[in-house]
Amino acid sequence: MYPLFFGYGDLALLALRVVLAAIFIVHGWSKVSDLKKNTEAFNNMGFRPGAFWGTIAALLEFFGGIAFLFGIFTGWLAFLFAGEFFVILIWRLTKGHRFIGGWEFDLLIFAVLLLFVSIGAGHFVFDRILFMGY
Repeated sequence: MYPLFFGYGDLALLALRVVLAAIFIVHGWSKVSDLKKNTEAFNNMGFRPGAFWGTIAALLEFFGGIAFLFGIFTGWLAFLFAGEFFVILIWRLTKGHRFIGGWEFDLLIFAVLLLFVSIGAGHFVFDRILFMGY
């Protein structure tokens, strides 16, 4: 451990949150921008009705990603995203996807989301303003 860097934990959480939010927003946008194609994709993956599950995933990823970026309802969103990625991981495992080139990044995102659920999103969030520091 390097004591020189101890004071930068909140900046590290901010950087991690921004990167993760960017991933959610980009992937969510591709779903939100073409809900019909997204519905077909979810139906083909076995998530029926695809219109329901696909729309929930699209809205969570896009609008939830924007809120996550700014630190609004970060704990709840991290919990919802973690639930989504838990389902993704189970689906990938049941389909026999390989670890490398398959579900390793989903596992990493899931672990990072568990971090945010357990320790919070740090100091640089709008939640502190909205909920008076809580």
